[in-house]
Amino acid sequence: MQRLAGLLNTIQALIDERSHPTKFYLTGSSARRLRRGNANLLPGKIHTYCLGSLTSSELDYCLDEKQALSTGTLPGIWTETDFRERCKTLRSYAGTYLKEEIQAEALSKNIEGFSRFLFVVASESGKFLDLTKLSSEAKIPRQTAARFFEILEDTLIVRRCEAFRKSLRKRLIQSPRFFFFDTGVLNGLLNNFSVSADRIGVLFEHLVFNQIIDTAATLDRDIRISSYRTEHGAEVDFIIELGHEVIALEVKASSNIGRSDLSGLRSFAEYFKHKHQPVIAYLGKSRKVIEGIKVLPWQEFLKDLFL
Repeated sequence: MQRLAGLLNTIQALIDERSHPTKFYLTGSSARRLRRGNANLLPGKIHTYCLGSLTSSELDYCLDEKQALSTGTLPGIWTETDFRERCKTLRSYAGTYLKEEIQAEALSKNIEGFSRFLFVVASESGKFLDLTKLSSEAKIPRQTAARFFEILEDTLIVRRCEAFRKSLRKRLIQSPRFFFFDTGVLNGLLNNFSVSADRIGVLFEHLVFNQIIDTAATLDRDIRISSYRTEHGAEVDFIIELGHEVIALEVKASSNIGRSDLSGLRSFAEYFKHKHQPVIAYLGKSRKVIEGIKVLPWQEFLKDLFL
């Protein structure tokens, strides 16, 4: 849609002239060019929906986590049975399409600098946003790094997870975390599709974060998801606000959970001091409760979350 911005004026005219309502379905991967070109965004006349990757709910909560962690859940990739073909497509998408899409949209003339930045961002994905570090490693000015990161957000490649804020009584780290929209695309950029011990934690956090966002979008549910971290290093991966519920979620890429895994949730309870549900989502197969905290297989957690 961003490449045919003028079409929006025609659509408004058709809507205004017809006595019987007509529905139009418009798709696009970025609103940046529309906004910069002062396009008619049809205020009050449209509903916006986000079309994400396949969700566990769409697969009857039987999503193959190994495949999802390695090559992601984009529909065309998911249905390809040949692992090498999936990897080849993702490398091509990451190495060619993303860069050409940015260039085609005239979002950046410094395509080499953007390419370096894209790789650095992929390497740091899942961490707290540090534009100074990203700019230094990509060898570009910090101001340019900020603009490039904004491009990745506007083109829906990167998703921001804001810092949780509730009170000023205890200082929290205010930097957001950020995640690529699909683990397969992330792995394609890094040219590494292995789910090794040193990578599985970050990949699993990406998978769960994106599944929460995409499932909420599929069900048209309003959701806020943030991250909790104190200046002393206590962390909870995600704080989910869904309706009137608050869920403190720890994501553990392990099949064994012990009491040592509860420290971040205890810290959040002390800080928040309001009713909430602490949960651990993990790679194990059985439900359990440890010191009053639910420990759930991650797909069962998703199912319970959106009941």
